[in-house]
Amino acid sequence: MHVKKYLLKCLHRLQKGPGYTYKELLVWYCDNTNTHGPKRIICEGPKKKAVWFLLTLLFTALVCWQWGIFIRTYLSWEVSVSLSVGFKTMDFPAVTICNASPFKYSKVKHLLKDLDELMEAVLERILAPELSHANATRTLNSSIWNHTPLVLIDERNPHHPMVLDLFGDNHNGLTNSSASEKICNAHGCKMAMRLCSLNGTQCTFRNFTSATQAVTEWYSLQATNIFAQVPQQELVEMSYPGEQMILACLFGAEPCNYRNFTSIFYPHYGNCYIFNWGMTEKALPSANPGPEFGLKLILDIDQEDYVPFLASTAGVRLMLHEQRSYPFIRDEGIYAMSGTETSIGVLVDKLQRMGEPYSPCTVNGSEVPVQNFYSDYNTTYSIQACLRSCFQDHMIRSCKCGHYLYPLPRGEKYCNNRDFPDWAHCYSDLQMSVAQRETCIGMCKESCNDTQYKMTISMADWPSEASEDWIFHVLSQERDQSTNITLSRKGIVKLNIYFQEFNYRTIEESAANNLVWLLSNLGGQFGFWMGGSVLCLIEFGEIIIDFVWITIIKLVALAKSLRQRRAQASYSGPPPTVAELVEAHTNFGYQPDTAPRSPNTGPYPSEQALPIPGTPPPNYDSLRLQPLDVIESDSEGDAI
Repeated sequence: MHVKKYLLKCLHRLQKGPGYTYKELLVWYCDNTNTHGPKRIICEGPKKKAVWFLLTLLFTALVCWQWGIFIRTYLSWEVSVSLSVGFKTMDFPAVTICNASPFKYSKVKHLLKDLDELMEAVLERILAPELSHANATRTLNSSIWNHTPLVLIDERNPHHPMVLDLFGDNHNGLTNSSASEKICNAHGCKMAMRLCSLNGTQCTFRNFTSATQAVTEWYSLQATNIFAQVPQQELVEMSYPGEQMILACLFGAEPCNYRNFTSIFYPHYGNCYIFNWGMTEKALPSANPGPEFGLKLILDIDQEDYVPFLASTAGVRLMLHEQRSYPFIRDEGIYAMSGTETSIGVLVDKLQRMGEPYSPCTVNGSEVPVQNFYSDYNTTYSIQACLRSCFQDHMIRSCKCGHYLYPLPRGEKYCNNRDFPDWAHCYSDLQMSVAQRETCIGMCKESCNDTQYKMTISMADWPSEASEDWIFHVLSQERDQSTNITLSRKGIVKLNIYFQEFNYRTIEESAANNLVWLLSNLGGQFGFWMGGSVLCLIEFGEIIIDFVWITIIKLVALAKSLRQRRAQASYSGPPPTVAELVEAHTNFGYQPDTAPRSPNTGPYPSEQALPIPGTPPPNYDSLRLQPLDVIESDSEGDAI
């Protein structure tokens, strides 16, 4: 009730304002506003009124158009990039080193026995098909070949290409078919890997331009199938241990050894070792730039024990990265060649991106809708971890198993030919799928803060011919406690990693168009075309509010008139007399006489006594036809 009275008071106050109608309000606004154009419309003659009306309308349209351009530019969230150079003592980066061969051949030879025999037979069939007939007495494991065989494709006739298995239909030995020899020696012959699913009813071919690529990819795929069935702890024991790989270590003037490295198992490279990862201890600072204050390593890669068909590259794979970040060394690492001393000078670039809405980056990956399968390592977010987790998730959904090269969520299994016969075909389709890549790229976000290490690499032969004799003697005695030389140039790598200078570059994003820029341009356009200011906008907002209030008043008055019409229409005959109203108020069972009265009948029935002349009507509260609050509100409104 109090709210209603308050609103009525407000409406009556507003009626005392600039006008009762829209026209009066508009005239009042044009006469009192600080904007120049509307005043001239009121004050000038008829012709000038028309001219000023058109000019005001034109300039208003121009202002709105310019405002739309500036607002759209502001909402595009463009950024500007600034480059600054700083100088300070910096933390030394984390250094990850891996051997190019993931396992020692002497320890995995029993697992790869059948695969190696089959690989040798394939190479014999490719290189010397005539001589391979003499070695056809060997019995090969046909189960390995049946899943993903290598085939020869004769593309000399593109409309009718010929496809032939390297071993034909005989998987226990080599075929002596002359047709296969002609195809293999033909110029248009290419090798491909046949990938089948649904018991061989649906097959695709993965073509290669070189037999080297074909046999390498085929062997790697078969080795993945074998290693996926071995527990990870056994794989760690089959890889290169840190005490044998890291022969010497020196950081600045402080000696170090393999115990200062953190070991992780990277499926593509086996055991990898991380220096200064910062997981359990504080990151090590670098005292000064230059080789004398960096990290010096001497590594033994033991190239003689490489897996012959799995590791075709000899050397050390290394990567520099931030502390507490997972090293994706296969994607971002570099090789250091054996028999050389590789010096790496480091420069630091720090990237600082703006978050939403300026760029789709993330601080910690919490808003990325991809489960991070690398979270068990307790590392920071990276887009590489997101992309690989996304691919593994698609792999599990599509192929019902996870790939051996990526972490596996709990409750799932790695793909292998025994439990998942169709996994190779499914993996190949998923790997070549453009839709899958676009989906993962759209879901993953870059990190807002990133540090990149730019490397300047130089190499020299190490050790020199004059010093190799005593250096290999000393290193062999330290490793094997033997006076004989057990090391060679093919298995030794020396690394020097240091800051080239302490200058670091910061590449920082900032908003190209901020709120101050937007307000300045909006005000400039409004002042140039209309001669207005913020106060003019407030005046315009005021007249809009007045228009709204007048509209409300008219709606209330309309509703009130409709109510009165309905009340009058509710009586079927003439309105009740005062006596009938009094009787209805005192007698709740009273029913008025609805019978039509005769025109000659007086206002009072014959059985009722006429009122005494001069007697005032009784003062009953029920005679108030309007509610009390409305009458009080009207009186209060009149008093205002």
